[in-house]
Amino acid sequence: MAKLLRVLVMGFALTVLASLPARAQGLIRDAEIEYALGQLLAPLANAAGLGNGRIKVIMVNDRSLNAFVADGRTIFIHTGLLLKLKTADQVQAVLAHELAHIANGHITRRISNLRNARQSAIAGLVAAIAVGASGNTAAAAGLAVGAESASTRAFLTHTRAEEAAADQTAARYMVAAGVPPRAMVEVLELFRGQEALSGSSRVDPYVLTHPLTRNRLRAVIGFANAYEDDVVPQDNGSDYWFARAQGKLSAFLNSSSYTLRRVKKNDNSDVALIRKAVAYHRRPDAKAALREIDKLVAKRPNDPYVHELRGQILLESRNAKAAVSAYARAVNLAGHEALIRAGYGRALLALNTADGNRKALSALESARGRDPYDPRMLRDLAVAYARAGNNGMASVVTAERYALTGRLKDAVVHAKRAEGLLPRGSRGWLRAQDILAVAASSSRKK
Repeated sequence: MAKLLRVLVMGFALTVLASLPARAQGLIRDAEIEYALGQLLAPLANAAGLGNGRIKVIMVNDRSLNAFVADGRTIFIHTGLLLKLKTADQVQAVLAHELAHIANGHITRRISNLRNARQSAIAGLVAAIAVGASGNTAAAAGLAVGAESASTRAFLTHTRAEEAAADQTAARYMVAAGVPPRAMVEVLELFRGQEALSGSSRVDPYVLTHPLTRNRLRAVIGFANAYEDDVVPQDNGSDYWFARAQGKLSAFLNSSSYTLRRVKKNDNSDVALIRKAVAYHRRPDAKAALREIDKLVAKRPNDPYVHELRGQILLESRNAKAAVSAYARAVNLAGHEALIRAGYGRALLALNTADGNRKALSALESARGRDPYDPRMLRDLAVAYARAGNNGMASVVTAERYALTGRLKDAVVHAKRAEGLLPRGSRGWLRAQDILAVAASSSRKK
C-alpha cells in the first residue's frame, strides 16, 4: 500500500507538471535556506510529535503567495510568501498550519482518494525513481506547485472543515513551541478580502488552496486571544535564521543594485555580509564578493553554510581549485548535507583531472543517496559517470533528471539507451526498466 500511494502521488505531480505555466520555475534547492527553515520548523514539529528531521521544508520558485503539503514528509513554501512575511513568528504560523494538515491525516486521505480520481490516473515516471531510492516524494510533488490547472487546485485545496481543524491544531503547536498564535492572524490578514476575487488572476493561490472566510478569521482571532497568556517565548534563534534565509533568498532573486541599496555599507552583521556577498557575486564582482564573505568566515569559522557560499562564489568565478577547498571545509563541518556534498562534487568536476573526477563521482553518488531530487546534482552525476566510462549509468541518471523536470520523452530515450548498455538485472538496468514501465503506463492512460 505504501508503494502504491507513493506512485499515485508522484503520478499526480508529474501529470500536472506538463501543464505548468511558464512562470513556474520548479524548486530552489539551497542547503543554508533549507537548514534555516528547518530551524524554524523544529520546535513546532517536536510539539506535533513529528520531530527528528522527519519533515523537510523546500522552496518553490514562484512569486505568488502559497504554501502546501502533498505528502507526509515535506512542506513546500513559495518564495513569494517567504519574502512577503515580516517575522519568524509569521513563517512559523504557516509551517504550523501545514504540519497540522499532516498530523490530522488530511493528506493521507487525499492520497488514498487519488486512486479513484480521473485527473490523477497517470502513474508518474518519477514514481519509479522514488520507489527505487529513498521513497521521499518531495521533489516531483513540489514541481507541481504554482500550476493553475483545475487538477492541481483540486488536489491541494482543503475543505473549510480541514482548515478549521488545522488552525486549531496549529495554535496548540505554536503555544507549545513558544510562538504567539497572534502571528496566525497576521498571516491571514495578508489575504483578507481576496476571497471575493475567487477565479480572478489576481488572487493568490493561498486563498484558493486554503479557503479564507470571515468565520475562519474570527475563529483564529479567538484562538490567539484564548492562548495569548499561555505562550512562554523561547530564545531558539528563530529570528536569526529567518533573517538569514530571507536575506539570502532576496539577494539571489532581486537585482544586485536593489540589494546593495538596502544594505548599509558599514553593516557587518551576518545577514548583511551574506546579502552583500551575493549581490557583488551576481554583479559580477568576485573580488568584492570574496571580501564580504571572508569577513563572515572570520566571524563564523565553523559555519558550513558560510564555507559553502564561499565555495559557490569561487566556483562560479572559475576558481575551481579554491572552490574545492571551500566545499571540502563545508563537507567536513556538515557531511550529512546532501546539497553541500553535491556542490563539492561539482567543484571537483570543474578541476577535470583524473583524481578530481574520481572523487567527484564518489561525492555525487553520496549526495544522490541522501537526496535524489536535485536536478543539478543529477546532471553533474551523469557527467561524472561519463568521464568514468560508465555511459549506461550516465544515461540512467540523465533519464531520472529529465523525468524530474517533466521531460518525459527525453527520459524514455535515455532509459532505453541505458537498457542497452547495462547488464541485464543490474541495479541501473532495473532503474531504467522502472522508468520505461511507468512511462508506458502513463502513455496508455492519457
